[in-house]
Amino acid sequence: MGNEAALRLSMVGLALVMVVVWLWTQSLKKTVVTYAVGISLIGGILLPDWDFFDRSFSRWGYPVTAEERAAALARKSHPSRFRVYPMRMVLYGTVYGYAVYSWWMYVSNY
Repeated sequence: MGNEAALRLSMVGLALVMVVVWLWTQSLKKTVVTYAVGISLIGGILLPDWDFFDRSFSRWGYPVTAEERAAALARKSHPSRFRVYPMRMVLYGTVYGYAVYSWWMYVSNY
């Protein structure tokens, strides 16, 4: 699935979540917060430069070298664009988990 198709599917899913939040809470403010949180989460997954982040977590603080760029171009032929690194999963899990938890506490508190 291409980036455009994933973005389109994510936006349709976000629209459905917003409709459910509106029907459940009848609050425009909570619906707008849902939109803002959803767009932030979608943007965090679909928009980053994966060639930069598809390295070891310890290398994120340094610029991409020519060898790393060449290796990224060589990997373009492989279907998997997201390799699993434990530190990346911990970082994403922590940030996204906190964001979803905070959103849920805000929306469910009426």
